[in-house]
Amino acid sequence: MNTPLDLAAAVRADGAPVLTVTGEIDMSNADEFRAAIVDAVVDGHRLTVDLTAVEYLDSAALAALFAHVDRLRVVANPLLDSVLTISGLSALTTVTIRD
Repeated sequence: MNTPLDLAAAVRADGAPVLTVTGEIDMSNADEFRAAIVDAVVDGHRLTVDLTAVEYLDSAALAALFAHVDRLRVVANPLLDSVLTISGLSALTTVTIRD
């Protein structure tokens, strides 16, 4: 069974890319998430990965983020705060928690 996932890439007026993710990210769709990260990267800018509408992510999702940690920043909801901290991701890149 595939987990619902919606990915929307955009570029802000300043040229910075944003990948907005909605739903759940797990092993059933982590490859799609990983590919969306790669496709959304714009040279010279850090990619903002907006996870504020993500309800769940597993180790496959974290692996996709860690693979590109030097090129991204993460915005997430409080539900994901502990997993992003415990995994060490927040020590390697900017993680902003928003309600």
